[in-house]
Amino acid sequence: MRLTEGSAGARILAFGDYQPSRVVTNDELAATVDTTDEWIRSRVGIASRPIAGPDETLADMAVAAGGKALAASGLSPEDIDLVIVATCTPEAPIPNTAATVARRLGISAPGAYDLNAACAGFCYALASASDAVRAGTARHVLLIGAEKLSQWIDWTDRSTCIIFADGAGAVVVGPVADPADAGIGPVVWGSAGDMADKIYIPDRNGFIIQEGQAVFRWATTALHPVAKKACEQAGVDPAELAAFVPHQANLRIIEAIARRIGAPQALVADDIVTAGNTSSASIPLAIARMLERGELASGAPVLLLGFGAGICYAGQVITVP
Repeated sequence: MRLTEGSAGARILAFGDYQPSRVVTNDELAATVDTTDEWIRSRVGIASRPIAGPDETLADMAVAAGGKALAASGLSPEDIDLVIVATCTPEAPIPNTAATVARRLGISAPGAYDLNAACAGFCYALASASDAVRAGTARHVLLIGAEKLSQWIDWTDRSTCIIFADGAGAVVVGPVADPADAGIGPVVWGSAGDMADKIYIPDRNGFIIQEGQAVFRWATTALHPVAKKACEQAGVDPAELAAFVPHQANLRIIEAIARRIGAPQALVADDIVTAGNTSSASIPLAIARMLERGELASGAPVLLLGFGAGICYAGQVITVP
């Protein structure tokens, strides 16, 4: 049996992002639920969150972000042979969002699938894209993390409506000939199925239910070893990291993990303040913002850490394109 020839490694070539124009502030939420701006900021660190309009679909946001990443990569639609959309909020389970997005971007007959690992989705999908390139299954992959969480929120439930938001972040992944040039490190991933009932949607007519305190305790005690192991697997000392970009779940969780990974020099992403929790879109969105502000240099090592419903988690080190 013949096997495909892959590449020595993979790297991210470019980022793209999209956020809806409508922004919901804490004061707006306080007018409809029992909360205040101070209460929200002190618990989760969020000041405002973009929310998609009623006619703005998940695919619309994914196309916008994916198109920006493709343009920034310098590649054409013909160069893409695999499209992955990481999402836990598709409009419907069939057809998959990835095939729709590929068609709208003019990408002809790629492999296309959706991946649901909730808030760890981007890191799971990035590992899958990297493995596909290294194995020769694909040469260039368009990966998009996209969520329309607003359609799965009970807007009278202050435990969830203050947290979640909408948006999309995308990357293009391509091959490298020299292993020394690889820009996506080994993934460290896992799951804690015994905690699956801490973040869930009960049925097709239900809304997101979350036990915030249980998730907080788990995240602040269980995840820093995953982050450290991802650095170890990549051969990068935490002291060498330029930035730490975890899933933007809660500012207190982010700060607690950051203190325990041993990288005081690393810039810690806090996109949640104005972006909210966008699940699988949060990591690429945060990096795209950091790049726009000129905070990361090309080639800089960055630690990613995704975690969320399932409970699923994953981390890897990348280098900035």
